[in-house]
Amino acid sequence: MKLFRRGESDTTDATAVTTADASEGAVPAAATATAGKGRPTPRRRDAEARKRGPVAPAPMTSKEARARRKANRGDRAARKVAAAERRAAAQDRRERMLAGEDKYLLPRDRGPVRAHVRDIVDARRNLVGLFMPMALVLILSMFAAPGLQTIVTLAMLVMMAFMIAEGVFLGRIINNRVRERYPDTTDTGFKLGWYAFVRASQIRKMRAPKPRLTPGDPV
Repeated sequence: MKLFRRGESDTTDATAVTTADASEGAVPAAATATAGKGRPTPRRRDAEARKRGPVAPAPMTSKEARARRKANRGDRAARKVAAAERRAAAQDRRERMLAGEDKYLLPRDRGPVRAHVRDIVDARRNLVGLFMPMALVLILSMFAAPGLQTIVTLAMLVMMAFMIAEGVFLGRIINNRVRERYPDTTDTGFKLGWYAFVRASQIRKMRAPKPRLTPGDPV
């Protein structure tokens, strides 16, 4: 009688199972797998490189590198012409914006309601517009005479109180007139009053868009 070892027994069992599967007509796993496209999927970097075309070899000398940079930049005269055109276009956009053309204005300045608010502010003499120059004068005087610090501080507080009071008054005027002219608009309230206050606090020559009316003109 022949005794089988552990390894021989496992091998015999595996061989028997394989023989049984083959005899029962089992299909190998490789045959049941879905046939692929026969090639690996290209990486994105390789695909983009093929679209761009062949990559030029690296320059061997500094002279060749300078020549290549010059060729990539293009003609110097063409660059100057393009730069001049960009500057002219930018200047034209700025002039149209300062003239108040709605297409070239910032989003906060667009619309007939905001234009009407600007006209109301520009047709008034606003005390709040004097705050910035007066504040600068007071600060310079405080540095020139340190003993006036208390007086300057008190004057600044009084100016701020007047500025807040006029801002509230101006906001009410703006909202009332806008409701009368544009009853269906939703652009009212604190946002519209703040817009008018900010424009009124700017020096007249620095306002953008430029004022269309002078103080005293009817709105």
